[in-house]
Amino acid sequence: MIWTPRVVAALASLALVACSSGSAPDAPPIETPAAAENAEPVNLRVLAFNDLHGALEGPSGKVWVDGEKVETGGAAYLAAHINAERDAVDNALVVAAGDLIGASPLVSALLHDEPTIEVMNALGLDASSVGNHEFDEGYQELLRIAEGGCHPTAGCREGYTYEGPTFSYLAANVRITGEDETLLPPYIIRDIDGVKVAIIGMTLEDTPSAVVPTAVEGLEFYDEVETVKALLPELEAEDVVTAIVLLHEGGVIHGEQTDIGECPDVQGAIVPIAEAMPPLVSVIVTGHTHAAYVCEFGGKLVTAAQSFGRVVTAIDMTIDRQTGEVLERSARQRAVTRDVEPDPEIATLIDTYAEISAPLAERVVGSLTAPISRERDATGQSPLGKLIADAQLAATAGEDIGGAQVAFMNPGGIRSSLEPDAEGNITFSDLHTCQPFGNTLVTMTLTGQQIHTLLEQQWINPDRTHMLGVSQGFSYTWNADAPAGERIDPTSMALNGEVLAMDENYRVTVNNFLSTGGDGFTVLAEGTERVVGPIDLDALVTYVEENSPISAPEDARVMVIGEAAAAAE
Repeated sequence: MIWTPRVVAALASLALVACSSGSAPDAPPIETPAAAENAEPVNLRVLAFNDLHGALEGPSGKVWVDGEKVETGGAAYLAAHINAERDAVDNALVVAAGDLIGASPLVSALLHDEPTIEVMNALGLDASSVGNHEFDEGYQELLRIAEGGCHPTAGCREGYTYEGPTFSYLAANVRITGEDETLLPPYIIRDIDGVKVAIIGMTLEDTPSAVVPTAVEGLEFYDEVETVKALLPELEAEDVVTAIVLLHEGGVIHGEQTDIGECPDVQGAIVPIAEAMPPLVSVIVTGHTHAAYVCEFGGKLVTAAQSFGRVVTAIDMTIDRQTGEVLERSARQRAVTRDVEPDPEIATLIDTYAEISAPLAERVVGSLTAPISRERDATGQSPLGKLIADAQLAATAGEDIGGAQVAFMNPGGIRSSLEPDAEGNITFSDLHTCQPFGNTLVTMTLTGQQIHTLLEQQWINPDRTHMLGVSQGFSYTWNADAPAGERIDPTSMALNGEVLAMDENYRVTVNNFLSTGGDGFTVLAEGTERVVGPIDLDALVTYVEENSPISAPEDARVMVIGEAAAAAE
């Protein structure tokens, strides 16, 4: 059965009617002979991952395994590890906590992320929550991804029809404005050897601040805890004994981590959410922050498996068949190492899509003198963030294309470092992997005071600071010891050596995600005299083509002072 919102509502109504008609409320359950004979508890293994982001071929980067870092990832290897865990038990579910797609490498993005869905079908995924990146192309495109059909502008490839996922995309806390039904099914129920287990899927309530506003226009996002509480009557009417929540929200790890199976100092939004979840919820599979942990918050087992298919979490549950009580639960992390035989079916699928995308992906755009990292230093700047800001300034500086004087780049829009090949070459695929969103550049007028507010808003969320990359010619100093909102002395902000005047106008370029207040930079929504420029990826491609060989910017554009800054160095 396909669990559409209408079906869920209808079944819940029928169940409630059945429960309220004629039975004494305190009548003991009738024990059938079969139930009496089969008193053994039910064992269930849940295999979970999150934030795949279409990384079918496997990302660069390493994971801690037995005290050392090893290369991991790749969907064919992910499937092999999942198969090994699934084949070892009688009852297993495979789930994901959102961002399966969006911000994807070219092999998936070129075909509108249909390859990732097809690979997930072959992998045997049972359910996934939506994440913020599922909304990157708007909710109508998400519905197409979830239901099947040809892309509205690109159509279907010759000889191929996209039929959609065989798994369930879940969105319990997302509704179309003015409608009672959820955008996608809120949950599914699985009968595990006679015991009913619900899988509830949600994205973070704060999704609208993490995507372009037009992508979620007409949608409403609800509190995660209140959403689950509202579902309890339906789930209880269906005789659900426990619930697993797939939530695209997560925790932030403070301090060093050398074991992905531990719960280090995990903070952030997920902690109070987990603590407030009702007792029916026994496990919360999380994501969004790209962290890895196994924690216990509020009596709930809370897990996360990093990102890009590099880790899979194996969660084992033992459920009392008679009472429905979860007797035991545990979780361990399994790194998706590449020392196993990759799943042949999925490897063939990936090879097919790689062949389709190869002509564009392998085009050499330019060269680098050395790798350019997206890792940020104590000032909050990264070499790649500065380079991208430079490229965006160059693309919009002309008077006829915006007249930009400064550009700012959000770190969340930089998805990978730039790693040239042995000859120093950088390909289109490399640049696309770095900037996969296809955002447009927007140049606007801001006052010096608004620029000061913009920079102070970098610390508006203490759990997720968003330090903007700044273009050449702009500089400022911030105080790590000062409270948020008071960290930048306005007299330290300078453009080409001249201090910004608070009442003067300046032309500023950002991407369209930031331009409407994304990542909490609400002051950018106040910008005037807007000019829409090129796609951010096109700006970067042009800059690399025209300036190769390129070296990482080494000039100090941002300075940090204070005892806290010295301690961090």
